[in-house]
Amino acid sequence: MTGGPAGAYERMLAVAVAALHERDPERLWPLVAASLPELCGGEALIYKLGEWTDRTGAMGLSPAAAAHLGRIDDDAMAVLRRGYPFADHYATAGAARRPGTAHRMAGRGWARSRTAGTVGRLLDADHVLAIPLPGTATPVTGCLVYRAGTDFTEDHVRAAEQLQPLLAGVEQQRQLLERWRATTAPPEAPELASDSRLTPRQVTVLLLLADALTASAIAHRLGISVRTVHKHVEGLYRKLGTRDRVSTVLRAQEIGLLPGRAGRWSEGQ
Repeated sequence: MTGGPAGAYERMLAVAVAALHERDPERLWPLVAASLPELCGGEALIYKLGEWTDRTGAMGLSPAAAAHLGRIDDDAMAVLRRGYPFADHYATAGAARRPGTAHRMAGRGWARSRTAGTVGRLLDADHVLAIPLPGTATPVTGCLVYRAGTDFTEDHVRAAEQLQPLLAGVEQQRQLLERWRATTAPPEAPELASDSRLTPRQVTVLLLLADALTASAIAHRLGISVRTVHKHVEGLYRKLGTRDRVSTVLRAQEIGLLPGRAGRWSEGQ
C-alpha cells in the first residue's frame, strides 16, 4: 500500500477533516467511501451504519462498488447483506471489533461460500476486509472493503485498525448533524442557521452544550482537547452574541438552531 499504514492514516485524516467541515450529513460517508478502499489496499467499498438485516437497511457504496452493483438483483443483495462471515464473528460475545478478512475468519470455507461467489460475480473481487465501527453493537456496522487477487495483508489490516477512530468520529458527526436537522423546528430555521455562519464542528459543540455536557465531557466525546472545546465555545459566543452557556443555548433555541428545552444545562465546566 502506497505510503504504508502511517501514510494511510495521514491521508484519511485529511478526508476526516474535510468531512467534519461538511454541513450536510448525507455527504459525510460518500466522502469517506471515495478514499478509504485505496488506503486499505482495496478497490471497492460498501458501508452500513445502522440496523441491517438480509432484507432491510440502507447501505452506501464507493464509486467503484456503485459501478458494479447498479443492476444487482434482490437475491444477490440479500447475500451481501448477510455479511458472511463477519456477522457471526462480531456477534460472538466478547469478540474484539478489530478489522479482519473473510479468508482469515472462514478459512477454506470462504472461497466455497455463496458470498464469495456473489462478490466475485458482482464486484470482480476475491477478498473482503471488514472494518467495524468501534463502540457499536450491531454485528456488521461499518465498512466492507473488497479486492481482487491475494488477500489483504497484515499491514492493510493494521492500517484499517488505525483508521477506525477516524471513521467513528465521522459517524458521530453524521449522527449529530442528523439530530440537528431533525430537531431545528421553525420553517425559518435554515435561513437563520445559515445567517449564524456556524461551522459543522460548532454545531456539534452547541448540541452537546444543550445536553449539559461539560467541556471535559465534550472533549472526550469528540476526541479533542478541552482547550479546543473552549475555542469552539468562544466562537459560539461571538457568532450568537452571547456571553455564557445558558444564554447561548437560549439564543440558539430562540433562532431555531435548537429545539426548546428547559433545565437541562448549567454553567459547569
